[in-house]
Amino acid sequence: MAVSFLRHEVSDLCLAKPALRSLSVSATVAHALEALKTSEENFLSVWDCNHHNNNALAGDQCRCVGKVCMVDVICYLSQDANLLSPSAALKAPVSEIMTETAGTVMHVEPSCSLLKAIDLMLQGIQNLVVPIQTRQSLSSRRKQHPKPINSTTSTIHNGQEFCWLTQEDVVRFLLNSIGVFSPLPALSIDSLGLINTADILAINYHSPASSAVQLITQSLTQQTSVAVVDVDGVLIGEISPFTLSSCDESVAAAIATLSCGEFMAYIDCGGPPEYLIKIVTERLKERKLQGALESYSSSTSSSSSTMFSSSSSSDEESSVSPSSTRMVRSGRFSRSNSYSARMVRRAEAIVCHPKSSLVAVMIQAIAHRVNYVWVIEDDCSLVGIVTFSGMLKVFREHLETMG
Repeated sequence: MAVSFLRHEVSDLCLAKPALRSLSVSATVAHALEALKTSEENFLSVWDCNHHNNNALAGDQCRCVGKVCMVDVICYLSQDANLLSPSAALKAPVSEIMTETAGTVMHVEPSCSLLKAIDLMLQGIQNLVVPIQTRQSLSSRRKQHPKPINSTTSTIHNGQEFCWLTQEDVVRFLLNSIGVFSPLPALSIDSLGLINTADILAINYHSPASSAVQLITQSLTQQTSVAVVDVDGVLIGEISPFTLSSCDESVAAAIATLSCGEFMAYIDCGGPPEYLIKIVTERLKERKLQGALESYSSSTSSSSSTMFSSSSSSDEESSVSPSSTRMVRSGRFSRSNSYSARMVRRAEAIVCHPKSSLVAVMIQAIAHRVNYVWVIEDDCSLVGIVTFSGMLKVFREHLETMG
């Protein structure tokens, strides 16, 4: 069983993976924002090729060069210069917001071994771009799905479609074969040396949220989160890229005006409280950030209208058909009050203890769709963090002994 496991290739992990939606590297931040608002995925791939010229798609001319997410847009718009004129900032090339993720995407063949994929991820690659293998031709797929492809978010490159693999995909695959690694999964994260105490990104509860922007950007690169702690180092919550990915661009104004504690309440489930919206508005006025104020007021007022109309229609439809109400709420980007109607993490951090088993922590992280779990003591003081990267290193070392 162990020997057969070592024969796995990345194609085994690509089954049923959706084709990547993408942006051209020549797109603007506004294009990225529009595409993200209609995407089911947190990230969009960025490609260096010409989607309008089919003759140009040959050989290796079309390459994935990076990725962008809503967090990139929010952090970019929260910069002082961009708060003065958000509309002007949106005209910048998408490369302005993807610099931090440069070098974290790599193309591999479907025959690439699982061991090689893990090695690449341990070297810092976050996404492995893999051609989708299918017996069905693209022409026949187009006949079955005649919907036109938006040139800004094309799924076809070099005449074929691609998917990508992440650390989460690999860890999920390992979890499905966890028996192969016995007794490793039952050991505590402490005994395995998995608790990282050196690379913790943390900020004080009362600090300005604007001072956390650099940490948020770092957490994207590290695929972790920013811990919010009190003066005694007790973990209160977190500012998670996963949560921010479910917000819209108006959150940039909240980052610029609120404290970390207030900001956690702002992005928590259900949308921001009215009193925080008023605080953001007043502070934007005090700082004379007219451009940001106009953008924020427009966004929050339209969101409130959308939420009211959706609520009214849902109430009417609920007496007719419960399923129709679910459909109204399941749209990817009905981000009323800066929030998506899809599943959204709370600002409450996902935690474990030093004696938690490896398999328990794996399940926790995968269940919450995050790449990390915070480690705390019984008094809630922050000890460290366990990451998928650390887990992969332990599994990779174990696989060496299986070879």
